[in-house]
Amino acid sequence: MLTKLHFALVLLLRYKNKHLLLFFLMSFLVSVVSSVFFISSSLQKDIAQTLDAQADITLQRFEAGRVLNAPQSWVDDALDIEGVSQAQGRVYGMHFYEPLEEYFLVYGVDLYDTQVVQELQKVVDTLDTEKFLERKNMLIGSGVKRFFDEFAYTDYYIFRPPDRSREKIYIYGVLDKQTDVLSNDMVLMSMQNAKKVLGVEDDFVTDVVIKVANPKELTTIVNKLKMLHFNVRIITKEDIQRYYKNIFNYKGGLFLALYIVTLLSFMLILYQRYSLTKSDELQEVAILRLSGWKIDEIVWLKLFENFVVVVSAFMSGVMVAFVYVEFFGGGVLQALFLGDENLHMCTSLSVDFDSASLFGLFLFFTLPYLGAVVLPLYRATTKDAMEILR
Repeated sequence: MLTKLHFALVLLLRYKNKHLLLFFLMSFLVSVVSSVFFISSSLQKDIAQTLDAQADITLQRFEAGRVLNAPQSWVDDALDIEGVSQAQGRVYGMHFYEPLEEYFLVYGVDLYDTQVVQELQKVVDTLDTEKFLERKNMLIGSGVKRFFDEFAYTDYYIFRPPDRSREKIYIYGVLDKQTDVLSNDMVLMSMQNAKKVLGVEDDFVTDVVIKVANPKELTTIVNKLKMLHFNVRIITKEDIQRYYKNIFNYKGGLFLALYIVTLLSFMLILYQRYSLTKSDELQEVAILRLSGWKIDEIVWLKLFENFVVVVSAFMSGVMVAFVYVEFFGGGVLQALFLGDENLHMCTSLSVDFDSASLFGLFLFFTLPYLGAVVLPLYRATTKDAMEILR
């Protein structure tokens, strides 16, 4: 056995150029596909956790095909419905920076309200509320920070509300990069300041978020809200989850082209490997047959030789993908998933291993490749050894 293993290692060294080429090609293909798996699963996990903290119902005022600010009284109306455990008005909207056509999300939050704090727990976890409210302060996301730095807004930023007045809001701090999926282009400030910046009247809110005590009563409460207000649009948590699922399905379609290219490249590798049974390899098989080697021993020798190559290539590709996603954020592939139309997002991702997908990927690359090794070798071993040597 040791002699045969030693001979297999000798063959690896003899054909090192061929094996190195296959190793690098397969490592590259595995790293690309693994990176997509890692980014997709990590983003879906982060977004799912964010959506779980959302309210069960979002109530919007909808008239003439437009979403308008809702009266603050709608919060009390919702609380009067049996089965509603919490209701809170939200104030948020896009601030548009006209010179560069960039925008970021202004979000007003009542830091003393437990429901809102629960939804943004990761964002305001370490915030000193008293100090934050001493003056007009704001917390900004990583993308907004890079934007402000580019234009030397180091201490404050002057907003221009719809009435063209000027609102100076001081930069209190930067939100944790771990929350970039949620907060990259977000500006977080008090509810009062957000209303001034966005031009929302004192007795109005952007929408109303509602939590339901018993999920089984959700449909009943939705119907009561529709009867209570005729000019409403109701969005449930399931609607939001379905929306993001459709987005990921669409992005998955974009990556279908990548998978096809990867598959075609891999098929070329298989074809090249299948056609590598050249005269020198055939002669090698013939010499082994004449030396007393059995057919199954020759096949297992070649399987071991190529198994070392393909497993090493797969592990190398997965490790490259892990480093690329974990430490470099996924780069271009992340931008393809998240989009880059507005403030550039360079969020840090925590790789979420999907063992089933990795195992399936391993079988996808390993079995066809080893099959492309065994079939021509088996045919060679069935030929007359002396005829091959001639």
